Amino acid sequence: MILRLSLGAALALTTAWPALAEMNFNRIASFATPDNMAEGEDRGRKTSAEIIAASEDGMTLVYTDSPLGAIGLVDISDAGAPKPLGTVAMGGEPTSVTVIGAKALVAVNTSADYINTSGRLAVVDLATKTELASCDLGGQPDSVARAKDGSFVAVAIENERDEELNDGALPQMPAGFVVKLSLKDGMPDCAAAQRIEMTGLADVAGDDPEPEFVDVNELGEIVVTMQENNHLVVIGADGTVASHFSAGSVDLQGVDTKKDGKIDFSGKLEGVAREPDAVRWIDADHFATANEGDWKGGSRGWTIFSKDGSVVYDSGLSFERAVAEIGHFPDKRAGKKGVEPESIEVGHFDGQTLVFVGSERGSVVGVYDVADLAAPRLLQLLPSGIGPEGYTTIPARGLLVSANETDLGADGAARAHVMLFERSAAPASYPMITSAGSDTLIGWGALSGLVADAEKPGILYGISDSFYSAAPAIFTIDATAKPARIIAATPVTRGGDAAQLLDLEGITLDGKGGFWLASEGNTAKMVPHGLLHVNAKGEIKEQIGLPPELAANEVRFGFEGVAKVGDMLWMAVQREWRDDPKGMVKLVAYNTETGEWGAVHYPLEPKGAGWMGLSEITVAGDHAYVIERDNQIGAAAVVKKIFRVKLADLAPAKLGGDLPVVAKEEVRDLIPDLKATGGYVVDKVEGFAIDAAGEGFVVTDNDGVDDSSGETLFFSIGTVE
Repeated sequence: MILRLSLGAALALTTAWPALAEMNFNRIASFATPDNMAEGEDRGRKTSAEIIAASEDGMTLVYTDSPLGAIGLVDISDAGAPKPLGTVAMGGEPTSVTVIGAKALVAVNTSADYINTSGRLAVVDLATKTELASCDLGGQPDSVARAKDGSFVAVAIENERDEELNDGALPQMPAGFVVKLSLKDGMPDCAAAQRIEMTGLADVAGDDPEPEFVDVNELGEIVVTMQENNHLVVIGADGTVASHFSAGSVDLQGVDTKKDGKIDFSGKLEGVAREPDAVRWIDADHFATANEGDWKGGSRGWTIFSKDGSVVYDSGLSFERAVAEIGHFPDKRAGKKGVEPESIEVGHFDGQTLVFVGSERGSVVGVYDVADLAAPRLLQLLPSGIGPEGYTTIPARGLLVSANETDLGADGAARAHVMLFERSAAPASYPMITSAGSDTLIGWGALSGLVADAEKPGILYGISDSFYSAAPAIFTIDATAKPARIIAATPVTRGGDAAQLLDLEGITLDGKGGFWLASEGNTAKMVPHGLLHVNAKGEIKEQIGLPPELAANEVRFGFEGVAKVGDMLWMAVQREWRDDPKGMVKLVAYNTETGEWGAVHYPLEPKGAGWMGLSEITVAGDHAYVIERDNQIGAAAVVKKIFRVKLADLAPAKLGGDLPVVAKEEVRDLIPDLKATGGYVVDKVEGFAIDAAGEGFVVTDNDGVDDSSGETLFFSIGTVE
């Protein structure tokens, strides 16, 4: 049985990361936006959390929800247990929000199309959830920002381009501009709205400016990004343009430039326009930009500018590489804009100025100390939900909040979330596994099977699944480090080249310095089910396909783990094959000496939503341990468990006849572990291994950051007796 550690003790074993700063942020809660729907509303409807702001007392959050055409309100008086306050319909698409006093000022896009643009600034009373006022803005708004003293708001009127028209090329009229509205007690003077023109400033499509983001400093100056124009504008307190300059470009050496099923940081890009999206003032003279790119650029980094146009700091590829080290690099976006830094926020916590850089595609936020503006220090990388769009800070309460816009629907997939992070003296709980510290950058993701070294406690070997089919690898993991560290990557090769047509889901030691690997298979994609025998260098020496009795009944969901007992290999089959009784899956046996195949049946837990299946098998002592799980995420997840079967009961019967049914014993419910970092319960608990000292380790598969938050949870469950 498992020696059950307290959750705090289990985390302390696996997640204490020596941080550069004395204080750390840790996620303490996640709020799914469908929870804000009223009783009777369709919770399967798409929702979102995009731009987010906090009330001045720091107790209420307000976020824009474009799919619902509403703003959502969340009570965070108890930050660890957010409560829904409902939504307010805005009669259009809310694009941005700020809060003054007890009023939310919301930019609302009401455009009929890309040519007939319109929008308004709405004022909503947070207590009564009623609209108090509305100002016509004369075009399609994007960002809204308030003055520090609450005396005015600035609104970027983007009048965005149609990306489907002429390949999105500029110019596309009408041109954008900025609106400045004076305020009294949070109420705008609509009649005195000031229109500030941006035309004729940028070298790129200067007659079609597209203001993207605005922010206001303590002097009342407004900084404006014009993303597609690759330009920055500073508007003086008097409402006239004080300065403007190109955002410039960068040369990138050592970058992954191809969507090709492997992480390869050997390419280069030259003259890449920064094309900044979000911008925030750091002080009265400097601001930071998140250089997402859009039309022709995307430098994958972030920059600190002086308001005179000089570059004080540029991150180059350092941010993207740090994201890759924790397994969050999105290879499917490599050919476009990589991790796509889209969001930027600045917060002043106990005298320390921090810049938060959000990666839209990597679904993480970097926390930087900018005491030295020319040399920011990366303190932490925090896990966010899928597609983080906006951030806000509440320094008085030590809080950082993220709004994550991607909603994958109600069928067991991840929903859009608001996430809260608290600053404290506790050790950082994320990442739980990283390749940082290696002599060369090891990119990784989609970890699946695990096996422990036979002699060295804390040393494990893992594999990546078919997401990285162009470069399958065996990873050596040092779980004694905190966080665990990937210290080597051994490519799996065939004839000297990277092995193709594999979906590696299981790994076990062969007892001779090499490994047996299980490939799940996908007949429709010419990927065979089977076993591979590799040496210590990862070279395939033997490949074994299914016998006719199994091949005739296989389906897409095959071997999800492999374990060795003497001469016998045992494979866990993920789901029922065509010849299995309902609710039963096979544990398949292969004798490496005689070549004989056999199997037993394993009874699954009752199926709720989605499907139920196995994800791993490992052996220790007198038992075989399996991971059994449903394919549900978040609140819909019910079964993420470790069970065990006595080895004495694993007596394989010949294929083609009736198979014996083994008895199972529950060892551990993993759902509390999966909730421990304050996020939603992830789908794929994929790997489990018991090391030479009897300690059990679990890893989740992050799907290569494709329709996934990219989080990889790696943790100990204590000693297995």
